[in-house]
Amino acid sequence: MRADRLMAILLLLQHREQVTAAEVARELEISERTARRDLDALGMAGVPVYSIQGRGGGWRLVGGARTDLSGLTAREARALFLVAGPASAATPAVKAALRKLVRALPEPFRVQAEAAASSLVLDPRRWGASRIEPRPPRFLDALQDAVIRGVQVRLGYVDREGTETERTVHPLGIVAKGPSWYLVADTEAGRRTFRIDRVSSADPTCDPVRRPEDFDLAASWRAIADDVDRKRTPLEARAVCAPEAIGILRMGFGGRLEVGGATTDGRIEVVIRGNDEHTLAGELAGLVEWIEVTSPPAVRGHLASIGNALVERYS
Repeated sequence: MRADRLMAILLLLQHREQVTAAEVARELEISERTARRDLDALGMAGVPVYSIQGRGGGWRLVGGARTDLSGLTAREARALFLVAGPASAATPAVKAALRKLVRALPEPFRVQAEAAASSLVLDPRRWGASRIEPRPPRFLDALQDAVIRGVQVRLGYVDREGTETERTVHPLGIVAKGPSWYLVADTEAGRRTFRIDRVSSADPTCDPVRRPEDFDLAASWRAIADDVDRKRTPLEARAVCAPEAIGILRMGFGGRLEVGGATTDGRIEVVIRGNDEHTLAGELAGLVEWIEVTSPPAVRGHLASIGNALVERYS
Protein backbone atom coordinates (compact mmCIF):
# COMPACT_ATOMS: atom_id res chain seq x y z
CA MET A 1 0.00 0.00 0.00
CA ARG A 2 1.29 3.47 -0.85
CA ALA A 3 0.76 4.85 2.66
CA ASP A 4 2.99 2.08 4.01
CA ARG A 5 5.65 2.86 1.42
CA LEU A 6 5.66 6.57 2.24
CA MET A 7 6.11 5.80 5.94
CA ALA A 8 8.93 3.39 5.13
CA ILE A 9 10.65 6.01 2.92
CA LEU A 10 10.36 8.62 5.68
CA LEU A 11 12.03 6.25 8.14
CA LEU A 12 14.77 5.45 5.63
CA LEU A 13 15.48 9.17 5.31
CA GLN A 14 15.67 9.53 9.08
CA HIS A 15 17.98 6.55 9.47
CA ARG A 16 20.37 7.18 6.55
CA GLU A 17 20.10 10.99 6.30
CA GLN A 18 20.28 10.74 2.49
CA VAL A 19 18.89 8.17 0.04
CA THR A 20 18.73 7.81 -3.72
CA ALA A 21 15.70 6.70 -5.72
CA ALA A 22 17.63 3.54 -6.62
CA GLU A 23 18.21 2.72 -2.93
CA VAL A 24 14.54 3.27 -2.12
CA ALA A 25 13.51 1.10 -5.06
CA ARG A 26 15.84 -1.70 -3.99
CA GLU A 27 14.80 -1.51 -0.32
CA LEU A 28 11.03 -1.50 -1.01
CA GLU A 29 11.16 -3.73 -4.10
CA ILE A 30 9.55 -1.17 -6.38
CA SER A 31 10.63 0.55 -9.61
CA GLU A 32 12.83 3.65 -9.54
CA ARG A 33 10.04 5.56 -11.24
CA THR A 34 7.64 4.64 -8.44
CA ALA A 35 10.30 5.55 -5.85
CA ARG A 36 10.75 9.04 -7.36
CA ARG A 37 6.98 9.54 -7.49
CA ASP A 38 6.69 8.54 -3.81
CA LEU A 39 9.52 10.88 -2.81
CA ASP A 40 7.74 13.72 -4.62
CA ALA A 41 4.50 12.74 -2.85
CA LEU A 42 6.21 13.14 0.53
CA GLY A 43 7.04 16.73 -0.32
CA MET A 44 3.50 17.42 -1.56
CA ALA A 45 2.18 16.00 1.74
CA GLY A 46 4.18 18.60 3.69
CA VAL A 47 7.21 16.52 4.67
CA PRO A 48 10.32 18.80 4.41
CA VAL A 49 12.21 16.65 1.90
CA TYR A 50 14.42 17.99 -0.91
CA SER A 51 16.63 16.54 -3.64
CA ILE A 52 20.33 17.17 -4.32
CA GLN A 53 21.26 16.92 -8.00
CA GLY A 54 24.50 15.64 -9.50
CA ARG A 55 27.13 13.14 -8.41
CA GLY A 56 26.67 12.07 -4.80
CA GLY A 57 23.18 13.53 -4.80
CA GLY A 58 20.00 12.10 -3.39
CA TRP A 59 17.14 13.01 -1.14
CA ARG A 60 17.38 14.54 2.34
CA LEU A 61 15.17 15.92 5.06
CA VAL A 62 15.48 19.69 5.59
CA GLY A 63 17.54 20.36 8.71
CA GLY A 64 17.55 16.68 9.63
CA ALA A 65 13.80 16.83 10.40
CA ARG A 66 12.50 13.60 11.83
CA THR A 67 9.53 11.94 13.41
CA ASP A 68 10.89 11.05 16.83
CA LEU A 69 9.91 7.61 18.03
CA SER A 70 12.20 7.78 21.05
CA GLY A 71 9.19 8.62 23.25
CA LEU A 72 8.09 4.99 23.06
CA THR A 73 8.65 2.97 26.20
CA ALA A 74 10.17 -0.51 25.92
CA ARG A 75 6.76 -2.03 26.71
CA GLU A 76 5.07 0.07 24.01
CA ALA A 77 7.72 -0.90 21.45
CA ARG A 78 7.23 -4.61 22.21
CA ALA A 79 3.45 -4.25 21.92
CA LEU A 80 3.80 -2.48 18.58
CA PHE A 81 5.97 -5.19 17.10
CA LEU A 82 3.73 -8.03 18.21
CA VAL A 83 1.51 -6.69 15.42
CA ALA A 84 4.27 -7.43 12.91
CA GLY A 85 4.76 -11.05 13.92
CA PRO A 86 3.18 -14.30 12.72
CA ALA A 87 0.40 -14.00 15.31
CA SER A 88 -0.90 -10.85 13.67
CA ALA A 89 -3.94 -10.64 11.41
CA ALA A 90 -2.43 -7.58 9.72
CA THR A 91 -1.86 -7.63 5.98
CA PRO A 92 1.67 -8.42 4.71
CA ALA A 93 2.11 -4.76 3.67
CA VAL A 94 1.33 -3.55 7.18
CA LYS A 95 3.68 -6.12 8.73
CA ALA A 96 6.48 -5.09 6.38
CA ALA A 97 6.01 -1.41 7.24
CA LEU A 98 6.03 -2.12 10.97
CA ARG A 99 9.24 -4.13 10.71
CA LYS A 100 10.91 -1.16 9.04
CA LEU A 101 10.03 0.93 12.10
CA VAL A 102 12.71 -0.97 14.01
CA ARG A 103 15.31 1.26 12.37
CA ALA A 104 13.77 4.35 13.95
CA LEU A 105 13.69 2.94 17.49
CA PRO A 106 16.30 3.79 20.11
CA GLU A 107 19.07 1.18 20.12
CA PRO A 108 18.17 -0.37 23.55
CA PHE A 109 14.67 -1.19 22.29
CA ARG A 110 15.58 -2.81 18.99
CA VAL A 111 16.53 -6.27 20.24
CA GLN A 112 13.34 -6.66 22.29
CA ALA A 113 11.19 -5.22 19.51
CA GLU A 114 12.63 -7.67 16.99
CA ALA A 115 12.18 -10.53 19.46
CA ALA A 116 8.54 -9.53 20.05
CA ALA A 117 7.76 -9.92 16.36
CA SER A 118 8.63 -13.64 16.55
CA SER A 119 7.65 -14.44 20.13
CA LEU A 120 4.03 -15.46 19.62
CA VAL A 121 2.19 -17.74 17.24
CA LEU A 122 -1.59 -17.54 16.98
CA ASP A 123 -3.39 -20.52 15.43
CA PRO A 124 -7.08 -19.54 15.05
CA ARG A 125 -8.13 -22.97 13.72
CA ARG A 126 -9.94 -25.38 15.99
CA TRP A 127 -8.57 -28.90 16.37
CA GLY A 128 -9.50 -30.94 13.31
CA ALA A 129 -10.22 -27.85 11.20
CA SER A 130 -8.87 -27.41 7.69
CA ARG A 131 -5.25 -26.27 7.36
CA ILE A 132 -6.10 -24.12 4.34
CA GLU A 133 -5.49 -20.48 5.20
CA PRO A 134 -7.98 -18.04 3.63
CA ARG A 135 -6.37 -15.54 1.28
CA PRO A 136 -7.08 -11.83 1.66
CA PRO A 137 -9.89 -10.75 -0.70
CA ARG A 138 -8.82 -9.46 -4.09
CA PHE A 139 -9.94 -5.85 -3.55
CA LEU A 140 -8.97 -5.49 0.13
CA ASP A 141 -5.97 -3.22 -0.48
CA ALA A 142 -7.82 -1.03 -2.98
CA LEU A 143 -10.73 -0.49 -0.61
CA GLN A 144 -8.48 0.16 2.38
CA ASP A 145 -6.57 2.71 0.31
CA ALA A 146 -9.89 4.42 -0.58
CA VAL A 147 -10.80 4.58 3.12
CA ILE A 148 -7.45 6.12 4.00
CA ARG A 149 -7.52 8.65 1.13
CA GLY A 150 -11.19 9.44 1.76
CA VAL A 151 -12.46 8.95 -1.80
CA GLN A 152 -15.68 7.42 -3.11
CA VAL A 153 -15.61 4.06 -4.91
CA ARG A 154 -17.64 2.70 -7.79
CA LEU A 155 -18.35 -0.75 -6.36
CA GLY A 156 -19.40 -3.91 -8.18
CA TYR A 157 -20.99 -6.42 -5.80
CA VAL A 158 -22.46 -9.92 -6.00
CA ASP A 159 -25.04 -10.72 -3.31
CA ARG A 160 -25.70 -14.13 -1.75
CA GLU A 161 -28.27 -14.94 -4.47
CA GLY A 162 -25.66 -14.28 -7.16
CA THR A 163 -27.16 -10.99 -8.37
CA GLU A 164 -24.52 -8.47 -9.43
CA THR A 165 -25.09 -4.74 -8.91
CA GLU A 166 -23.00 -1.60 -9.18
CA ARG A 167 -23.21 1.52 -7.03
CA THR A 168 -21.10 4.40 -5.75
CA VAL A 169 -20.26 4.10 -2.05
CA HIS A 170 -18.59 6.25 0.60
CA PRO A 171 -16.05 3.90 2.29
CA LEU A 172 -15.87 4.50 6.04
CA GLY A 173 -13.85 1.56 7.34
CA ILE A 174 -12.70 -2.05 7.00
CA VAL A 175 -13.51 -4.76 9.54
CA ALA A 176 -12.10 -8.29 9.88
CA LYS A 177 -14.63 -10.72 11.39
CA GLY A 178 -13.05 -14.15 11.77
CA PRO A 179 -11.74 -15.11 8.32
CA SER A 180 -14.04 -12.63 6.54
CA TRP A 181 -13.42 -8.98 5.68
CA TYR A 182 -16.17 -6.35 5.47
CA LEU A 183 -16.43 -2.82 4.10
CA VAL A 184 -18.59 -0.40 6.09
CA ALA A 185 -19.84 2.32 3.75
CA ASP A 186 -22.55 4.92 3.31
CA THR A 187 -24.72 4.64 0.20
CA GLU A 188 -27.74 6.43 -1.24
CA ALA A 189 -29.86 3.84 0.58
CA GLY A 190 -28.11 4.41 3.93
CA ARG A 191 -25.24 2.70 5.72
CA ARG A 192 -24.43 -0.75 4.37
CA THR A 193 -21.93 -3.55 5.02
CA PHE A 194 -20.32 -5.41 2.10
CA ARG A 195 -18.39 -8.68 2.29
CA ILE A 196 -15.19 -7.87 0.46
CA ASP A 197 -14.85 -11.35 -1.03
CA ARG A 198 -18.11 -10.64 -2.91
CA VAL A 199 -16.80 -7.41 -4.42
CA SER A 200 -16.41 -7.86 -8.18
CA SER A 201 -14.85 -4.47 -8.94
CA ALA A 202 -13.63 -1.43 -7.01
CA ASP A 203 -12.85 1.75 -8.95
CA PRO A 204 -11.84 4.77 -6.82
CA THR A 205 -13.17 8.13 -7.97
CA CYS A 206 -11.86 11.64 -7.37
CA ASP A 207 -14.89 12.60 -5.28
CA PRO A 208 -14.37 12.95 -1.52
CA VAL A 209 -16.18 10.76 0.97
CA ARG A 210 -18.95 12.35 3.02
CA ARG A 211 -17.86 11.12 6.44
CA PRO A 212 -20.18 11.85 9.40
CA GLU A 213 -18.37 13.94 12.00
CA ASP A 214 -19.42 11.61 14.84
CA PHE A 215 -18.62 8.38 12.98
CA ASP A 216 -16.80 5.76 15.07
CA LEU A 217 -15.94 2.55 13.22
CA ALA A 218 -15.75 0.35 16.32
CA ALA A 219 -19.10 1.58 17.66
CA SER A 220 -20.70 1.30 14.22
CA TRP A 221 -19.49 -2.28 13.82
CA ARG A 222 -20.77 -3.26 17.27
CA ALA A 223 -24.22 -2.03 16.27
CA ILE A 224 -24.02 -3.87 12.94
CA ALA A 225 -22.83 -7.10 14.57
CA ASP A 226 -25.55 -6.95 17.24
CA ASP A 227 -28.18 -6.44 14.56
CA VAL A 228 -26.86 -9.37 12.51
CA ASP A 229 -26.76 -11.62 15.58
CA ARG A 230 -30.38 -10.81 16.38
CA LYS A 231 -31.48 -11.49 12.81
CA ARG A 232 -29.64 -14.82 12.81
CA THR A 233 -31.17 -15.82 16.16
CA PRO A 234 -34.64 -14.19 16.25
CA LEU A 235 -36.22 -16.61 18.73
CA GLU A 236 -36.04 -15.77 22.45
CA ALA A 237 -36.48 -18.38 25.17
CA ARG A 238 -36.98 -17.24 28.76
CA ALA A 239 -35.73 -19.40 31.60
CA VAL A 240 -34.56 -19.48 35.20
CA CYS A 241 -31.13 -20.83 35.96
CA ALA A 242 -29.16 -21.98 39.01
CA PRO A 243 -26.58 -19.27 39.85
CA GLU A 244 -23.64 -21.68 39.58
CA ALA A 245 -24.52 -22.42 35.94
CA ILE A 246 -24.32 -18.85 34.64
CA GLY A 247 -20.68 -19.38 33.68
CA ILE A 248 -21.60 -22.49 31.69
CA LEU A 249 -24.33 -20.58 29.86
CA ARG A 250 -21.92 -17.75 29.03
CA MET A 251 -19.44 -20.21 27.52
CA GLY A 252 -22.14 -22.00 25.58
CA PHE A 253 -24.21 -19.10 24.27
CA GLY A 254 -21.93 -16.04 24.40
CA GLY A 255 -23.71 -12.95 23.12
CA ARG A 256 -26.97 -14.87 22.76
CA LEU A 257 -27.37 -14.86 26.53
CA GLU A 258 -28.89 -12.02 28.54
CA VAL A 259 -28.72 -12.32 32.33
CA GLY A 260 -31.48 -10.74 34.40
CA GLY A 261 -32.25 -10.48 38.10
CA ALA A 262 -32.75 -13.07 40.82
CA THR A 263 -36.11 -14.71 41.52
CA THR A 264 -37.60 -15.29 44.98
CA ASP A 265 -36.17 -18.81 45.09
CA GLY A 266 -32.61 -17.60 44.33
CA ARG A 267 -32.45 -18.62 40.69
CA ILE A 268 -31.44 -16.18 37.93
CA GLU A 269 -33.70 -15.05 35.10
CA VAL A 270 -32.10 -15.42 31.66
CA VAL A 271 -33.04 -14.91 28.03
CA ILE A 272 -31.38 -17.11 25.40
CA ARG A 273 -31.67 -16.45 21.66
CA GLY A 274 -31.77 -19.16 19.03
CA ASN A 275 -32.57 -19.78 15.38
CA ASP A 276 -35.74 -21.85 15.86
CA GLU A 277 -37.63 -23.80 18.54
CA HIS A 278 -36.28 -27.24 17.63
CA THR A 279 -32.61 -26.19 17.41
CA LEU A 280 -32.72 -24.15 20.60
CA ALA A 281 -34.40 -26.99 22.49
CA GLY A 282 -31.59 -29.28 21.39
CA GLU A 283 -29.00 -26.84 22.73
CA LEU A 284 -30.81 -26.54 26.06
CA ALA A 285 -31.58 -30.22 26.57
CA GLY A 286 -28.20 -31.01 28.10
CA LEU A 287 -28.63 -28.23 30.68
CA VAL A 288 -31.80 -29.58 32.29
CA GLU A 289 -29.95 -30.06 35.59
CA TRP A 290 -29.48 -26.28 35.98
CA ILE A 291 -32.08 -24.55 33.80
CA GLU A 292 -35.87 -24.46 33.51
CA VAL A 293 -37.37 -22.95 30.36
CA THR A 294 -40.53 -20.96 31.08
CA SER A 295 -41.39 -19.82 27.53
CA PRO A 296 -42.20 -20.10 24.70
CA PRO A 297 -44.42 -23.21 24.88
CA ALA A 298 -42.99 -24.60 21.62
CA VAL A 299 -39.49 -24.84 23.12
CA ARG A 300 -40.88 -26.49 26.25
CA GLY A 301 -42.76 -28.97 24.03
CA HIS A 302 -39.62 -29.87 22.08
CA LEU A 303 -37.73 -30.35 25.36
CA ALA A 304 -40.45 -32.70 26.61
CA SER A 305 -40.26 -34.69 23.37
CA ILE A 306 -36.48 -34.95 23.67
CA GLY A 307 -36.85 -36.15 27.27
CA ASN A 308 -39.44 -38.77 26.32
CA ALA A 309 -37.24 -40.03 23.49
CA LEU A 310 -34.25 -40.32 25.82
CA VAL A 311 -36.29 -42.24 28.41
CA GLU A 312 -37.63 -44.58 25.77
CA ARG A 313 -34.23 -45.20 24.26
CA TYR A 314 -32.24 -45.70 27.46
CA SER A 315 -34.71 -46.99 30.06
